[in-house]
Amino acid sequence: MSTLTYVYADSTAVLGPLATYAEPHCYDLCLMHSERLTAPRGWEIVRIAPDPDSLKPSSDDLEALANAVREAARPRYLEREAAATASGDAVEVARRGHLRVLATPES
Repeated sequence: MSTLTYVYADSTAVLGPLATYAEPHCYDLCLMHSERLTAPRGWEIVRIAPDPDSLKPSSDDLEALANAVREAARPRYLEREAAATASGDAVEVARRGHLRVLATPES
């Protein structure tokens, strides 16, 4: 996979490693389309080869994945209950479809 970016002011198409965030005039291409890419007449194509070491998963990637799994698995109702208890608001204790069960914390 590669990301294609157009620089209209320079009449240049840049084909490089997959971008980590979306920008205007950026398009992600599969391997077949990135290899067959042509530019309009008068334009230049700059191909930036990715560093092979950067394509391998790093310990930072694995740690970020583990943190994301922990965050997704953490029960969210405990946070809301603690915040609601402090403010005196009703707390959502259960949900079924679009219906919610609310409880008012004991004072």
